[in-house]
Amino acid sequence: MTDERLREEATTTDGEFRQKLDALIGQPTGGSGKPTVAPDPVNQPMIRHWAHALDDMNPAYLDAEFADNSRFGGIVSPPVMLQTWTMPAPKIEGIAERGGVPMEMGHNPAAFIEEAGFKGIVATNSEFEIERYPRLGDVISVTQVFEDISDEKKTALGTGHFITWLSTYTDQDGEVLGRQRFRVFRFKAGTPAGTAGA
Repeated sequence: MTDERLREEATTTDGEFRQKLDALIGQPTGGSGKPTVAPDPVNQPMIRHWAHALDDMNPAYLDAEFADNSRFGGIVSPPVMLQTWTMPAPKIEGIAERGGVPMEMGHNPAAFIEEAGFKGIVATNSEFEIERYPRLGDVISVTQVFEDISDEKKTALGTGHFITWLSTYTDQDGEVLGRQRFRVFRFKAGTPAGTAGA
């Protein structure tokens, strides 16, 4: 097969792969696509654990009298706890068979990315937008969709794609509490930059 023919086939394959990536945008990241509902409502004990673990002793989180007289009108949760509230209880049984994942995994619409050789994964950053602080008793739900997938990038880790998904958190009445953008890099491991010939 000629070099030109190989280049044509690679271009076609790359184009088809890009189309599959683009088709993910706006789609749920997995499972049924339904919102995930927090196993427990926002509560004082969990807020207290968080505040002490992170040494964030804001009295609006811990002091009922102070919080009642604050702009919040009562105890509120640290806003970056949004993800914490919606984490499901871990399922230990069968964890080895699931590759160490502490929950049952549903349909993964992005499985083709790993199948294409992008087996490495590393989290790169997380960004929050807060609409309001959660209050005691709020029952929080989250929906997650793919928001953006970069063109192929070459990095010191290898060649791959930056994948961003958007989590939208709402309360029991459907009011948006905040949004989180979480970005990972899926890559094919290669020789890190600067180490060739070492």
